[in-house]
Amino acid sequence: MEQIIQLILVAGKTTVDLALYVLLPVLVIMMALMKLLEARGIVAGISKLLAPALNRFGIPGMGVFAALQLLFVGFAAPIASLRLMESNGTSRRGIAATLAMVLAMSQANVVFPMAAIGLDVGGVILTSIIGGLVAASTTYYLFTRSLGSDVITESLEIERDNKTSTVNLLIAGGQEAVEIVWKSVPIILIAIFIVNLIQYFGIIGLIETLATPLFNLFGLSSAAVLPIVTKFMAGGTAMLGVSMQLVQEGTLSIADINRLAGFMVNPLDLVGIALLMSAGPKTASIVRPAIVGAICGVSVRAILHLIFY
Repeated sequence: MEQIIQLILVAGKTTVDLALYVLLPVLVIMMALMKLLEARGIVAGISKLLAPALNRFGIPGMGVFAALQLLFVGFAAPIASLRLMESNGTSRRGIAATLAMVLAMSQANVVFPMAAIGLDVGGVILTSIIGGLVAASTTYYLFTRSLGSDVITESLEIERDNKTSTVNLLIAGGQEAVEIVWKSVPIILIAIFIVNLIQYFGIIGLIETLATPLFNLFGLSSAAVLPIVTKFMAGGTAMLGVSMQLVQEGTLSIADINRLAGFMVNPLDLVGIALLMSAGPKTASIVRPAIVGAICGVSVRAILHLIFY
């Protein structure tokens, strides 16, 4: 029992570090800025400009914000765009396509730290764009056809708010971010605890033994089992820590990291899905088709990385 309590405490510390030092700073700044950009009409202007090109893939004009936030800020940042899309009339199909795209692409909070150990950032971003477009297109044109036939129904004529002060707008956005992070803490803690638990009971070692023939088929080390399991149970940030430790120990090679990046470096995991779903009821209602579309996009990315690395 003492060991179980220790695992809970370790999971709690990891969760607090992730929530306070990764999620909270990113979300507070991004949602505060998005609140300001929305009120001043900047979001609507950029959306109008980009909408024609993005609509071909079923992505609303504001979907580009979600993609850029993910690629250059972190996996939690697109919540700001999804939350805005929830309130401005964006169709459920458009939100589903955007969510699928985000789930299939790589997140900056994992990509840039892993560059220090040899991850090919340029290649990862390129496959992210390809995989994201595949995910959005398949979700919009195949998996959400029953939701309606309109290409995009978001309102780009958002009423400007020039009366509320900049400081008050920033504070309002930051307060929304704090609420989202607080709600995400339980699922993150539970996921990390489960990973620690299965590792403690030797299940990870058993999976490594069973998966060795399959991994050898693709030229991968069986040591990749731990970061893969960690990624899907506890999220990309937890996977980052495990992967960097394995590389430093020499258990996992740089080649393994680059070959696995298309499969592992994305928010398509329990933590990422739970956090992005918290953007609002529309987003939560279309999460299933979005996940299926994201799997299509991630599959394309995984194949590209196995071929070219």
